[in-house]
Amino acid sequence: MRILHTSDWHLGRAFHRVNMLSAQSEFIGHLVATVREHAVDAVVVAGDVYDRAVPPLAAVELFDDALHRLADLGVPTVMISGNHDSARRLGVGAGLIDRAGIHLRTEPSACGTPVVLADAYGDVAFYGLPYLEPALVKDEFAVERAGHETVLAAAMDRVRADLAARPAGTRSVVLAHAFVTGGEPSDSERDITIGGVAAVPAGVFDGVDYVALGHLHGCQTITGRVRYSGSPLAYSFSEAEHRKSMWLVDLAGDGTVTAERLDCPVPRPLARLRGTLDDLLADPALAPHEDAWVEATLTDPVRPADPMARLTDRFPHTLSLVFDPDRAPDDPDVSYARRLAGRTDRQIAEDFVAHVRGAGPDEHELAVLGEAFDAVRADGTVREVAR
Repeated sequence: MRILHTSDWHLGRAFHRVNMLSAQSEFIGHLVATVREHAVDAVVVAGDVYDRAVPPLAAVELFDDALHRLADLGVPTVMISGNHDSARRLGVGAGLIDRAGIHLRTEPSACGTPVVLADAYGDVAFYGLPYLEPALVKDEFAVERAGHETVLAAAMDRVRADLAARPAGTRSVVLAHAFVTGGEPSDSERDITIGGVAAVPAGVFDGVDYVALGHLHGCQTITGRVRYSGSPLAYSFSEAEHRKSMWLVDLAGDGTVTAERLDCPVPRPLARLRGTLDDLLADPALAPHEDAWVEATLTDPVRPADPMARLTDRFPHTLSLVFDPDRAPDDPDVSYARRLAGRTDRQIAEDFVAHVRGAGPDEHELAVLGEAFDAVRADGTVREVAR
């Protein structure tokens, strides 16, 4: 069976101030053309179809168009909800849409109920594991402690139990939206840390033939059977070096997996430039980036006059301007932002406690801080679902 694996469309998301709807529409057209060209048997979309729980109308219209075009192909499509989606909104009408060959899997309780497709070698069971927010699904899976690994492990136990009851030789594909150990994140993904731990080991998914992952925006291979497709478009400058693509996966009759990367259309290349303003404006080596979306980091010791206007004279698509003067590490003027770079909200809070008290939080206080941040994030998820 030939499977096209994609994820993280983030319909409705902008790139800085640039509306990406036309690029997203172009990707949907590319997806449909790829299904035809490569004689795909099934499409899987591993979450974050939308960028937020209540997407703009234009994004909903594009999704509706995508559903109709995929249904018209007569090729089954399996989709799950991600942490950016409202599972309840995305899943509206799922029972009716099933009849058109579009299978929306947004309910945690249905993790062990697959979409079963067949080819010349027998059945292939597709199990959809939507994003599982631990605080919200721990009762569903009867786990004592809310954590990503525990709820995913419980969901996979249901998958393996169902698979064991099926005829021998039934092949299996799992769609999941999670941060798996070994994956490389970017600045574009929303933090899903719970209890200070976000990543789950790839071994959680043992026992199935292929795992189609979503959440991380870079296309990457965790193991030969566990892969991220990544997002089809770049949504932050941290993705400047990404090659945006989808996986074309061939699942043989014996469960053997082979995969090929298929490139996605690039609306405009990205460039991250660093140097003094005068150097950026004069350096001939930067000529290839003059048509790119640009993030410029200026290292001038004193902020120059009208930097954005001067930059856009040469780089008309400059979207981000960052000031990072070259100074000694002990310079008192080193920016607060630089001192916080790469630190999580929880780490910043722990540093604040140490700063005002003269000593960092003890073990009990660390636990209280962790619970507070988890509760705030879970409350935000509940509010999005409720809306």
